Amino acid sequence: QVQLVESGGGLVRPGGSLRLSCAASGFTFSNYVMSWYRQAPGKEREFVARISAPSTYTAYADSVKGRFTISRDNSKSTVYLQMNSLKSEDTAVYYCNAGRRWATGDYWGQGTQVTVSS
Repeated sequence: QVQLVESGGGLVRPGGSLRLSCAASGFTFSNYVMSWYRQAPGKEREFVARISAPSTYTAYADSVKGRFTISRDNSKSTVYLQMNSLKSEDTAVYYCNAGRRWATGDYWGQGTQVTVSS
């Protein structure tokens, strides 16, 4: 059974940092492309970042480029999202996603709330 469990969300002030984690199980993690998405209240879910299976390639939404970094540890079956210089517009539920292709995958986590507010 595929499971993706996000953690690390919380309340942070503008300019602050958070690191999200997504622990995966139930599939061969090292073979899967991993992504982060987010959904703000009243908005559609949007792409944030993606990393290839051997960590060779990464991609970011323009809105987070230079501030967020996606990484993975295949030995721990975990993908991370380091978020720096957070802004109020980064407030959203952040979701982990897994798939076999360089696109939105079939598997989703339950999400973790990130709130950026003073």
